[in-house]
Amino acid sequence: MSAVKDIHSDLVERCRQGDRIAQKSLYENYAKAMYNVSLRIVNDTGAAQDILQDAFVDAFTKISQFRQDASFGSWLKRIVINKSLNHMKRSSRMVEIKEAGTMVTEEPNDDNIQYSMQHIKDAMDNISDGYRVVFSLFAIEGLSHREIAEELGITESTSKSQYLRARKRIKEHIINAH
Repeated sequence: MSAVKDIHSDLVERCRQGDRIAQKSLYENYAKAMYNVSLRIVNDTGAAQDILQDAFVDAFTKISQFRQDASFGSWLKRIVINKSLNHMKRSSRMVEIKEAGTMVTEEPNDDNIQYSMQHIKDAMDNISDGYRVVFSLFAIEGLSHREIAEELGITESTSKSQYLRARKRIKEHIINAH
């Protein structure tokens, strides 16, 4: 695979050479977005801040391992997601995602209904950790059900059913809140 042209490739190269100003610049470019990624998964501001710091320390420490087959942002996002999931597992807050006994089928198309991101965030605060994690990884972070299954040690069909259940609960919460 050929290298991806990254808009921050010059900063990455300077970071490889130990340039602290370049590190600060990359941090400033990505910190808010990566914090939000972590917060959506762990649902704890303090933990998300700690994860953000750990992720950047790891990224800068292991920058020589960054192969540029994806953007720096994608690589960093993967680090943040992994650290967030590990935090959930360690803190025992993430309830085991049960293998689905029955497959939840896709609901009729309701894509014409628009919800604000704030409505979705508020609703995500009111669903179980397991549902929130799968929903965040699929709908917001863009991971495939296969990738989610690998990350969480579940089947693809379980990821799909957990996502659909999460989506249903989020929609119910939004409707009931109005």
